[in-house]
Order: sequence, then structure tokens, then C-alpha cells
Amino acid sequence: MPTMKTPNIFILVLIIIVAFFEEAKANTVTVCATCSIKTIHQAIDISSAGDTILVKGGHYKEGEIVINKPLTIIGINKPIIDAEFKTGAISIISDSVVVKDFIIQNIGLSYTEDFAAILISKSKYFTITGNTFKSVFFGILVEKSHYGTIHKNVISGEVKQEYNSGNGIHIWHCSNIQVTENNLSHLRDGIYFEFVNDSYISKNWSENNLRYGLHFMFSNHNDYYDNTFVNNGAGVAVMFSKFINMKRNRFYKNWGTASFGLLLKEIYDAEIEDNVFEENTVGINVEGSNRINYFNNDLIRNGWAVKFAGGCYANNFSNNNFLNNSFDISYNSKMNDNAFNDNYWSSYTGYDLDKDGVGDVPYRPVKLFSYIVNQTPETIVLLRSLFIDILNFSEKVSPVFTPDYLVDATPKMKIIND
Repeated sequence: MPTMKTPNIFILVLIIIVAFFEEAKANTVTVCATCSIKTIHQAIDISSAGDTILVKGGHYKEGEIVINKPLTIIGINKPIIDAEFKTGAISIISDSVVVKDFIIQNIGLSYTEDFAAILISKSKYFTITGNTFKSVFFGILVEKSHYGTIHKNVISGEVKQEYNSGNGIHIWHCSNIQVTENNLSHLRDGIYFEFVNDSYISKNWSENNLRYGLHFMFSNHNDYYDNTFVNNGAGVAVMFSKFINMKRNRFYKNWGTASFGLLLKEIYDAEIEDNVFEENTVGINVEGSNRINYFNNDLIRNGWAVKFAGGCYANNFSNNNFLNNSFDISYNSKMNDNAFNDNYWSSYTGYDLDKDGVGDVPYRPVKLFSYIVNQTPETIVLLRSLFIDILNFSEKVSPVFTPDYLVDATPKMKIIND
């Protein structure tokens, strides 16, 4: 007697056979100046779902190209799609579209429309890979789409002001998107997420952007691994989101009067691990964020390593290196519900008589002078003065203004290595 699983096997075999014959029917259409098909518009019109379009090297000025069926479109020898600063270049309104190996340039600027080099709307299973985007308003703009891959693209703009510039990779109301190994520069935000869930952002390089290297809001259950954010207006802004993993990223040289490596605002249940925050005005700026674990991060030569701005509870700092920062911790409240344990502090001057690698004297990372600078920023000019050393020492001996319980009771005597 056949088992209950037998019909499922026949259905699976039938699906495989149908898929094979559908693949066998797929055609390849070639576009070039000397071919019978001379424009990408023509090639899309005559193609059937599942076909491949090969576009040979050349300069294609075709207005906005609409891809309305499942197609694979591949550039040969980096053909140029030129929007001539009039419109967007490519609009994808179908599932299962691949766009690969093009130069897409000169995107139109508008104050009423979001012109993009590639606009993807209500699509699933798309792939955008190996393309170079030059002089864009928006680079890749994705809306209400799912299960997509944006991989190994180079996106650059000519940004001058926030109001007339767009983002490199802008994703809105999407899920299950992979953004990997892209290079983004001279844009408003390198990468922008809003209402994006269950996505993976890895090995991107975001540099010299006007506002943020990465900016995301209302986006939950996302992973950010191995990215680099260098010399942006501010590094990364994370707002109104929860269940975030940020690991092995580098936040470097994000300088400015209101700049930071990482801003956390209204964030809940996050893991910040194995990151490097180096030479930022503020390494990590935290506001209204709870239940975050900071583990094994390096905070090096920042103005402020970590700056709390109130409403932060049940955060845990453990096994981090605080190296040569002007201020290790800035805190604007006497209340403290955050734990600091087993960190290395380069400004720690305690001793270890029993040689167990842990300081025998607890370390208070909040200095009185950092409290004064928060109240009166102009006093920062006194940072290296003898008067400030005496002030900090007196507060260390008898804390009055700094949080009573904000101490690392087990400071490490040596830099923590992985």
C-alpha cells in the first residue's frame, strides 16, 4: 500500500520536469549598435519571462527603462545606461529580475520625485550585482519588496546639500534583503533603512557621505556585520528598532560638532560586539536604549568613548577596551542601572597585588570634568590643565556629582585580546 508521502513525490517530480522545460524554452537576446536589436527597450518588449538579455558595450540613452517581466539583464564590457540628468534609469516592477555589470549614470534631480538609478517596486527575488552608479540622486531605491540581493555595487553621488540629495541604497517597507560588499560615497546617507525587517547587511564600505554612513529606523531583527563607516557626517544612526546584531564593524574618523560613530536612540534588545570605534567625536551616543550588551569592542582615541543621554537601563558593558579616549564615559544622571564589568581602561591607575590580572581597586569611568563639559561645553579648553587633574582626583576620592554605583569593580590590567 502506498504511503501518504507518495503523492508528494509525484508532485515534486512534476514540478522539476516543468521547471526543466521552462528553462529549456528560455531565450537569449543580444543588444548592440550593430545587432538587429539596438535598444534595451526593444529587447524587453520582444523577450518572454525567464529570458536573458545580453547588452554589449556602448552608450545607451533610452530614458527610463521599465522591466515588467522576469528577466536576467547582463552587461558585457560594462555598457553605460545614461539618464542624462532627466529621469531615473531603470524601474523594476516584476519578480525575479537580475541586473548585472552595468554603468548607470547621470540620474535626474527632482524635489517632488525620487529618481533612482534603479527603482525596485513590489518585487520579490531580485538581484542587483556588479554595477557602477555615478552621479546619482538615489542609487538603488527599493520599496515594498522582499527576498532581494544587492551585492558588489559601487555607488557615488555629487552631494552638496541634504535637501537636494538622495541615498545610495534606500530600502523602505521591505524584508529579507541582503546588502553585501557595496561601496558607497558622496551621498546623503550611504545606506538607509525604514520599516525593514529580517535583513542582512555585511562587508559594505560607506565613506564621505554628508549625513550618515548607515541610517535605519523602525527596522527589527536585522544583522549588521563587518561593515566600515569612515569620515561621514556621522557614522551610523539606529533609531526606534529592536533585536539588532551589530558585530565586527568599524566606525572610524566620524568627526564634527555633533558627530558620532554610532547613535542609538530608543533601541531595545541589541548585541553590539567585536566592533572598533576609533577617532570619532563620540564613539557611541546612547539615548533611551535598554537591554543592550556591549561586548569585546575597542573604543580608541575618541573624544567621548560612550555618552549616555538619559533613559538607559539594563545595559551591560563587558570585556571592552577603552584606549586613550578624552572621556571614557559621559553620564548625565546620578541614577545608574547599567553594568560595567571586566573592561580594560587605559586611564586606570590602580594596582594588582595578587597578580590575577584584575585591578584591586574599582575604576570610576565618569570624571567630574565630563559632567562639567556636558553643562558648559566651552570648558573643554581646560581639558589638559593641572586644575582639571586636581578636580577629577577630588571627585574620585569623594564622589558628589558622578553616579555612585557606576564603577567597574573588576577592571582588567591588560588590553583584552580576542
